[in-house]
Amino acid sequence: MVATLVGGASVQAKPSTDQTQDTVALAALPREAQTTHRLILAGGPFPYDKDGTVFGNRERLLPIKARGYYREYTVKTPGARNRGARRLVCGGKPPTTPDACFYTDDHYNSFKRVTTP
Repeated sequence: MVATLVGGASVQAKPSTDQTQDTVALAALPREAQTTHRLILAGGPFPYDKDGTVFGNRERLLPIKARGYYREYTVKTPGARNRGARRLVCGGKPPTTPDACFYTDDHYNSFKRVTTP
């Protein structure tokens, strides 16, 4: 458990477990997320330079793994001028056969584990 000081008060960071309770079926994700998932399995090409870079899990919301385990990928947001807030974060090696993927639509504030058939 990690403690930090915020405005003079101690705040406890919630440790992650290997079980993420919230899940979402791949088929229930936005079409753009499904497209990104297909690109991950194919090894690209990805539309953004940051796609496929190491995700550090600094928020500690995903199961704790060694650095380099997770990689992040942009999920296009229609109408967004930049990369937007939506991402798929997948873990495992090689990246084209991830052990698990997690979806966030709020720029890493929350995640749902993606389930596939």
